[in-house]
Amino acid sequence: MTALPAPLALLGGTFDPVHYGHLHFADAVRRALGLTEVRLVPAREPPHRDGPMASAADRLAMLKLGVAEFPGLVVDDRELRREGKSYTVDTLTALRREFPERPLLLLLGADAFRGLPTWHRWRELFDLAHLVVVGRPGVDLEKTLPPPLLAILRERLVSDPESLLSQPAGAILMQPIAPLDVSATEIRDCLAKGASAAEMVGGLLPPAVLAYIDHHHLYRPRSDAT
Repeated sequence: MTALPAPLALLGGTFDPVHYGHLHFADAVRRALGLTEVRLVPAREPPHRDGPMASAADRLAMLKLGVAEFPGLVVDDRELRREGKSYTVDTLTALRREFPERPLLLLLGADAFRGLPTWHRWRELFDLAHLVVVGRPGVDLEKTLPPPLLAILRERLVSDPESLLSQPAGAILMQPIAPLDVSATEIRDCLAKGASAAEMVGGLLPPAVLAYIDHHHLYRPRSDAT
């Protein structure tokens, strides 16, 4: 049997701004699964939440600065270049056209996976990619899943990461990692108080991202940004 190409993993988000929670999440999965790279894909127009506060250009610039600390993490800006809502199914469809046989891995946190039935054409995701669901160690995610998703999980769940290498799509792997609890909302709320970025959120973001936020007066009260 011909070996498939090395898998390509994706982590989507608004990254408004990117922080160590995002970066450690992607890097921990990359290391656990022995992946060459994980692509971080910033959304232009997220379908399930309000629009980002920072511009696409600023979010992309911060993301490029953030991944520089993590070899193996790269930025894929295809959703920023695509008009309209940033539907994951569209992104995976485009990648599948580029890589017909390559295993695609969609990385999801437990909360995102739990809400999967609200996503656009969500059932098609399993035809396009494997899902790697990152939960908290010791937390039984199955107890909180809606019935349609629970049925699919039980049908497609695999326990061996090697299963993701034998076919391009269709499996679900649960990959627990130690979470790093950082919230972009809390970071923005702190910065909106007008204090120095370093004083309020130091250690939650890469220093280069903090410097960019300060230099461009992002997430500040209107009076501070003028």
